[in-house]
Amino acid sequence: MMRMPWFGWQSPATIAEAAKILAGEGPQAMLIAGGTDLVPNMKRRHQTPATLVSLRRVAELRKIANGAGLTLGAGLTLTEIVDSAAVREKYRGFWQAAAQVASPHLRNMGTLGGNLCLDTRCTYYNQSLEWRKAIDYCLKKDGETCWVATASKRCVAVSSTDSAPALISLGAKVKLVSAQGEREVAVADLYKNDGIDYLVRKPEEILTEVVLPDAQGWRSTYWKLRRRGSFDFPVLGVAAAVKLAADGTVEQARLALGAVASRPFLVDKGGEFLKGRKLTDEAIAEAGAIVASRAKPMDNTDLDLYWRKDVVGSFVGHALREIRGDDMRAMRMRIARQAL
Repeated sequence: MMRMPWFGWQSPATIAEAAKILAGEGPQAMLIAGGTDLVPNMKRRHQTPATLVSLRRVAELRKIANGAGLTLGAGLTLTEIVDSAAVREKYRGFWQAAAQVASPHLRNMGTLGGNLCLDTRCTYYNQSLEWRKAIDYCLKKDGETCWVATASKRCVAVSSTDSAPALISLGAKVKLVSAQGEREVAVADLYKNDGIDYLVRKPEEILTEVVLPDAQGWRSTYWKLRRRGSFDFPVLGVAAAVKLAADGTVEQARLALGAVASRPFLVDKGGEFLKGRKLTDEAIAEAGAIVASRAKPMDNTDLDLYWRKDVVGSFVGHALREIRGDDMRAMRMRIARQAL
């Protein structure tokens, strides 16, 4: 049995109080909301914070506000996101992403903010302390060698958040709050391509809300590859958001990838290629090839890395055909084992 290390506990009731505690405690403090990622990591001694600052009592983090777009509190559980009619009707791709995170039990606990800030993963990192000690640890924690790419000076642990690629394709932003003030960052700019230092969010900052722009005229979708139909982390995530003219011509398009690098990212050239074109089979195939050329999966997660790269184009095709209006329900059920 893996046991938690000793830690202090703070349970503020407001964002301002939480920010003050973080500023006072310094880098040895960490935020906890649902704890579905942090608690297992603490048991494996990936993180050993001296103090946990719980956000469960902060009601401000659980709001849903309509406006020109939609504002979602970072403390909302993924189940609450899935149950939101506004998300399901206007931001379909994001709804599909949230609905495919882990299992119902974990979605009941895990939060939107937690999924966005999810720790990067790797076969050599996500193991018990004793297992990692036996291989002399790895570059991400306590070691000096990346066992995935031994000549690499950078950790290549992979980003496994489902919500981030979907929100990136939708042009969403997040608000970061600290005792020094607040700032707004595009979700696309929240991540760095570094398995260790993977967020631009500072340790003293709290991700408090996600701001989605007006989705009028946009269609979006999210397709996820994993070994099982539930529970598993993605080994590929494809998010697409497209604005179509009345005649079906693409006015704007954003295509984003997840789980093929240490960060989720937009493939700008794929969206630029589609602009001004209709979603014909030929255009979809070419866009899929462009996006696939940017995928750089590593041998640090489930399934063969070469096959994972090969299927990127196919998954882009599934996403764009669904946006075009094709009936993709049978393919959805085959891949996701869910009616999405």
